[in-house]
Amino acid sequence: MQTIIDQAYKDHPVFPQLAKYAGFYESLSMSIFGFLTMGTKAVCNIDSYVYSSMQGTLESICHVLQNGRISDSYALLRRFYDSAIINIYSNLYLQNHFSIENFIVAKIDNWLKGKQRLPEYRVMSNYIRNSPRLATITDLLFSDTTYKNIRDRCNDHTHYNFFDNVLCNDNQVYIKSRITILDSFSKDLENILILHLSYLFFLNDHYMMSSDYVDHLECGQTPPEGSQYFVAPFVQELFDSAIKKSRMDIAVAIKNNTQMKLE
Repeated sequence: MQTIIDQAYKDHPVFPQLAKYAGFYESLSMSIFGFLTMGTKAVCNIDSYVYSSMQGTLESICHVLQNGRISDSYALLRRFYDSAIINIYSNLYLQNHFSIENFIVAKIDNWLKGKQRLPEYRVMSNYIRNSPRLATITDLLFSDTTYKNIRDRCNDHTHYNFFDNVLCNDNQVYIKSRITILDSFSKDLENILILHLSYLFFLNDHYMMSSDYVDHLECGQTPPEGSQYFVAPFVQELFDSAIKKSRMDIAVAIKNNTQMKLE
């Protein structure tokens, strides 16, 4: 049967946006692989696998959206949001509890081994929002109801809380507002990305690092002075196109909190 997907839908900016974000997480996953995750027995960086998984979720969203299944896409967007919260929570919890006296943080290490579940979403979210070290970013992100509204939309589509959510998932039903819904989806996606990267750069700003410093060492050369603070081009590009463009207040806060040479 014929689907109701016109050229305006196919050409919507959300599709290149999804490809760009997926590419970012792919690059981030590869660039941080060598950083050890302190507080666990993992032999590599666990975030590397989280980011490649998030890349996969974004690619899945793109495939589902291209088929006109908007509510299914919102269900996946909720998973992307959950992944961001899990990643922030696990990093914050490790940094709060790791020490010489507590070399292995049991809660996170047991999660890695499949022995223990992480807390439910609300508990993790509150842990992040109540963190003094993240208060600057939290106050900016949650100065309004943006993220509550995103969560509500994700849940409405996931659980079919309204009949309109059912229709959004039927690609054979004409919906006049389909492009408007895509516009909203695109903005929700951007805001989740901003939330994730804002917190991440406050917690692990060395993740922004370019390869210049290590490349020189591997070649037996002396790294340029200050090159440990150079920012990877793919990070700077997304910082400019997403955070600086939409949330200059957050961009300023990140730059004020890091020695990394963000432009």
